[in-house]
Amino acid sequence: MERQVPIDFVDERLNKGLARTGLRFTAQRRHIYSKLLEKGDHPSADEVFMRAKSDMPDLSMATVYNTLDTLVKCGLVRQVNHERGPTRYCSNMEKHHHFHCTTCNGVFDIRPDPESGEPEIHMPPGFEVLQFEILFRGICPECAAKQAAEANA
Repeated sequence: MERQVPIDFVDERLNKGLARTGLRFTAQRRHIYSKLLEKGDHPSADEVFMRAKSDMPDLSMATVYNTLDTLVKCGLVRQVNHERGPTRYCSNMEKHHHFHCTTCNGVFDIRPDPESGEPEIHMPPGFEVLQFEILFRGICPECAAKQAAEANA
């Protein structure tokens, strides 16, 4: 789902993130970040490159990789890694988890239940958790419906 993201919003968030790391604002960083925010999905670097290149033909793959790394370091985007799959990038920085459809390889945001909170985890003494993510694997509703239709055909 494509959404209009106001350029002022992109600029403000990007400038704040870059300022935290002492990096400067560039047109390429703005363009790539806006492409991540537009769909709100979890694209790979290749997918980001294809989206961004359509409006900025001189953009290189190296610039996309470097910008994605910068956005991660600035805390504007996070990496989502799955076994054997390409790294994907998530622009939703609210507390959430991910569901990976093993049929279509789609990645979907799962919001934690505010009533029950996060699961209680007991770490061994001396360990300091900086971040954790819960990843659910299964079949999304669209793929489940396709499988059911094929089974009934």
